[in-house]
Amino acid sequence: MNLILHNARLIDPEAGTEALGGLRISDGKIAEILDQTIDVNSQACRTKQIHLIDCNGKHLAPGIVDVGVKVCEPGERHKESYRTAGLAAAAGGVTTMVTRPDTIPAIDSPEILEFVTRRAAQDAPINIRHMAALTRGRNGREMVEIGFLRDAGAVAFTDCDRVVQDTKVFTRCLTYAHSLGALVIAHPQEPLLSEGAAATSGKFASLRGLPAVSPMAEKLELERDLSLVEMTGACYHADALSTAAALPALERAKQNGLDVTAGVNIHHLTLNELDVGDYRTFFKLKPPLRSEDDRLAMVEAVASGLIDMIGSFHTPQDEESKRLPFEEAASGAVGLETLLPAALRLYHAGAIDLPTLFRALAYNPARRLGLDSGRLCVGAPADLVLFDTNVPFVLNRFQLHSKSKNTPFDGQRMQGKVLATFVGGKQIFGGES
Repeated sequence: MNLILHNARLIDPEAGTEALGGLRISDGKIAEILDQTIDVNSQACRTKQIHLIDCNGKHLAPGIVDVGVKVCEPGERHKESYRTAGLAAAAGGVTTMVTRPDTIPAIDSPEILEFVTRRAAQDAPINIRHMAALTRGRNGREMVEIGFLRDAGAVAFTDCDRVVQDTKVFTRCLTYAHSLGALVIAHPQEPLLSEGAAATSGKFASLRGLPAVSPMAEKLELERDLSLVEMTGACYHADALSTAAALPALERAKQNGLDVTAGVNIHHLTLNELDVGDYRTFFKLKPPLRSEDDRLAMVEAVASGLIDMIGSFHTPQDEESKRLPFEEAASGAVGLETLLPAALRLYHAGAIDLPTLFRALAYNPARRLGLDSGRLCVGAPADLVLFDTNVPFVLNRFQLHSKSKNTPFDGQRMQGKVLATFVGGKQIFGGES
């Protein structure tokens, strides 16, 4: 059976366009891009050879490809499982999750990677790809078997927020990854300066008495990494830039032709250090929330294309790890279901248009990881999100599908809601799913 989604505002991030039209889907792929005219009384429609869904003028875009999601299997399944993360992703318009290896134990061997791949395929309704650790146990001392892990399905290699401090080890990792064409993802925060920090240095942190780190810690580590990338020729992605100070180094690297991309956490695009308020631990993130000037610089960098990706950096934490004094509480926030409505704040503010937004949410992540998704073109997977940019709602964290409820947007007014999510042409979320 063919499926036709018609009367939609198509967001094409590859072409940078938004236009009224529709899609015909067959065998899980986009078979045809349609104009807005559909004859609902045609013989094919009346005999149900074609199933029609009227999108009522709402926006239809490629499903979000969310790079850097933490699913807590194995080791901490009480925080998040593949089933609950998959349901949260579907409700948030995320059709592909790329998961982090900071599990217990770390995903640093083909056997563990094969285990989580099976678990994801069994339990989640969306596409899930996995990153593997860069060093054994994420301890920064011994490189993993990058070739074997690539063969087992790893799409990238990262030690997440554990920076590889030994420059020789990191150089070997980059050199070997380059020889195999593997992508290395790093979290650029100078580890000694950042250790124990709960806020960004400045007046606010001083007034609150919080241990803080200078934004220069991000710049220092990024410049080290980019120097090694220049030396080795490796494919490199900086996963969570957050400060204006780091942007000139990134711009120079791109201008010099290095194979470098960068991402930003949705929370650093929509929140700033003042949101911490009276020590609200749902706002404790890694890196910490920055100044409003830094936030605006990140928004401009996404709009200009200097920063390539926006991710949720979904990090589930249970109540016990957040109900602690601010500096002792665990870092991180869930974000699979709030990624799109939070990103739409930038659209409603007039800072970023929808094609540019979905270029960072879907097209660029898919292209960087070599995936076919993230596009609206004939032959692309029918991984899609239908959403209404104007639906207002107040977020209730207890209604989230994630096991953990640690969102900084709890109780906040948001605008924009997912109406339906499709993976391979099958509706997995929405009124008719």
